[in-house]
Amino acid sequence: MSTKNNDGFRRGAVGHTVIFWAPVAAWCGLIFTLSSIPHLATPWGGWDLILRKCAHMVEYALLFLLTVRALKKTTDFSAKSYLTGAFLFTVLYAASDEFHQSFVPGRGPSVIDVGIDSCGALAGFLIQKYVPLRRAV
Repeated sequence: MSTKNNDGFRRGAVGHTVIFWAPVAAWCGLIFTLSSIPHLATPWGGWDLILRKCAHMVEYALLFLLTVRALKKTTDFSAKSYLTGAFLFTVLYAASDEFHQSFVPGRGPSVIDVGIDSCGALAGFLIQKYVPLRRAV
C-alpha cells in the first residue's frame, strides 16, 4: 500500500523510489570508478595528499546526505533511524571501497581512509543538522 507524501509522490511507488535512490547509486558508481584508477595522483607534491583526503571527506559527506534524503523520502523510519541507517550505509560503503582498492594496481586498502570517509559522513550529518538546505525534492 502506498500513501501520498507531502512531496506529491506516492510512498512505495517505483518511480518514487527511483527518483530518490538513483542519485545514491550514481554517486556510489562514481566513487567506485574513481577508486578503480591505478596510481591516482596529482603533480602537486605534498598538496596531493591533502587534496585527496579532503576529496574523500566531500565524497562521503555527499553520499551521507543523498542517503539521508533517500531514506527520509522512501521509508517511514524515524529521524534517528534514517540518520543511523545513512551513517552505517556510508561507513560500510567506505569499507567496501577500500576492499575494492586492494584489487587495483598501485592502490591499497587503508583503515585510515575509512576513518577519513567516516569523518566525511559525520560532516554530512552536521551539515544536514545545522545548515539550512533547500527542502525540495
